[in-house]
Amino acid sequence: MQIQVVKSKIHRVRVTGADLNYIGSITIDEELMKAANIIEGEKVSIVNINNGERLETYVIKGVPGSGEVTLNGPAARKVQKDDIIIIISYGIMDFEEAKKFKPVIIFPDETTNRLR
Repeated sequence: MQIQVVKSKIHRVRVTGADLNYIGSITIDEELMKAANIIEGEKVSIVNINNGERLETYVIKGVPGSGEVTLNGPAARKVQKDDIIIIISYGIMDFEEAKKFKPVIIFPDETTNRLR
């Protein structure tokens, strides 16, 4: 049996932009992506701490070290600049493997979105 488990999490990061007219996705600073073991194109869940909204989208690389976290396209209707969000990715694995698996969870500085 296979189950879906948390693979990676960027816990409490500040939204730096919301671009309704972009094609879609979330742009994340590449340094945060690497630290959280998230790759470009990966499906992620977004949880907005400010308003309780939850959504799914995919990741595109932002400029390394920029602190950028921008929701693009329709997702921009569910967040505002300066909202605090949690970004979660999941993996599918065998049940026994999942029991031993440890997700990568990072806690960036909420003000700058940079790694501590």
